Amino acid sequence: MTGALTRRPRAGSGGARGGSPFWGVVFRVFYRILRLLDPLIRQWWRGYGLGNACELRVAGRATGRQRTFLLGLLRADGSWYLGHPNGDAAWTRNLEAAPAAQLVLRWPNAFPIVAHRLVPGDERTRAILATRQHIFPGTILYRLARRHILAVGVYFHIERADSRTGFGQYLLQTSTAKPLNDGLGVRFPQRPVC
Repeated sequence: MTGALTRRPRAGSGGARGGSPFWGVVFRVFYRILRLLDPLIRQWWRGYGLGNACELRVAGRATGRQRTFLLGLLRADGSWYLGHPNGDAAWTRNLEAAPAAQLVLRWPNAFPIVAHRLVPGDERTRAILATRQHIFPGTILYRLARRHILAVGVYFHIERADSRTGFGQYLLQTSTAKPLNDGLGVRFPQRPVC
């Protein structure tokens, strides 16, 4: 009986931090369906692109193995954001624990990023309001569940590591390969293959 009283709410259940239990279930079902369709969606994205979809590559917090996730990249006021509307997910915990990650806007070209978890405030609200950039049916789902997302959503501010930390200079010094276009008009060298 005591264990039931001290149990924490399930992540994404809506019980944590005042979210809606209804929307917690809706998002869990929605993301389970996306996980089942992931091979087809990923193949389409790699060949043709898919709205604001991008691929996050981040080391697993327990195994250290690279994990990949297709996410919607949000843009607001010149900044980039990644987020999950239903509280912490595996990728949010991995990104928070990892010292570095990579982002792929157009497959297969990746670039290094740093991510900072947003605390409740104006910037987090701007990121959540930018969810209208998602493709159907995400844009409708996110709009209907906006109050739930404001209560429990986990969002990160994303920056290119090479523009922030001088990582690009490191690549220039260590690379013997010719520059590669990352799909954004920014050229940077490939990492040497060891």
